[in-house]
Amino acid sequence: MKIVLVSRIDDQKALAFTRDLGESLKKDDHQVSYEPATAKAIGEHPSWSWDTLSDLIVVVGGDGTILHTVQHMEKQIPVLGINWGEVGFLADLEPDEAGEFIKTLRPGFAIEPRMRISLARGGETLGQALNEALIVTSRPAKMLRFVVVVDGIPAERFRADGLLMSTPTGSTAYAMSAGGPIVDPRIEGFLLVPLAPYMLSSRPHLISNERSVEVRLESAKPATLVIDGQKSIELGNEANITISRASRPALFVDAHKNFFRKVDHKLRRL
Repeated sequence: MKIVLVSRIDDQKALAFTRDLGESLKKDDHQVSYEPATAKAIGEHPSWSWDTLSDLIVVVGGDGTILHTVQHMEKQIPVLGINWGEVGFLADLEPDEAGEFIKTLRPGFAIEPRMRISLARGGETLGQALNEALIVTSRPAKMLRFVVVVDGIPAERFRADGLLMSTPTGSTAYAMSAGGPIVDPRIEGFLLVPLAPYMLSSRPHLISNERSVEVRLESAKPATLVIDGQKSIELGNEANITISRASRPALFVDAHKNFFRKVDHKLRRL
């Protein structure tokens, strides 16, 4: 198979593990490449670019490294995450089990698609998020005013420090820390979680992705849209952001890790 390796580049042990994994996979007759930043960090000649198709991308890092990888791909390639971070909820494997698992993979291996959300303003696509998009004030300690419109009907008006627009996959990330529910990633919907809302009646909403959803920012304070912690867009004082299901989901290798067992192991036993 054509396998691309991606490593977090701020950790020498992760880079060494990635290099050793690459050599092992080559011995098993796989065609191994490294994404450009990883290749440079381990002293390999870059032979792969983000628009090159491959069978599998193996990511050695935490959730941030995986989100960075997904953001860079225009056409999604199946991702297998090896946890080299803190919680690593998007990474299914630990380093000591990764090599043996990859050896079991054959062409046509099982894939688990994960819904992403697409965000647009005035018909212009701003980006796609696998975990979440965040609207937050550009000035600290300033509240923003939001209107959430569902199927053309204003469903919620509130003031808050910000608003998280999350996928079910992202429900175990920032959205959970902000008081949102844990959502089965097989459910496809939009999770909206206000950050420190002024009114106690402002609660998280889980909305079907078959509905039309728009977030209107109406504030005297400038705001910023942050997508998966990777991309920031200045919105100014007013903006209408539409949320929809992205046409291309992220693709993850099915590593036979039950979601609820992961919740118990990674979140409840920290």
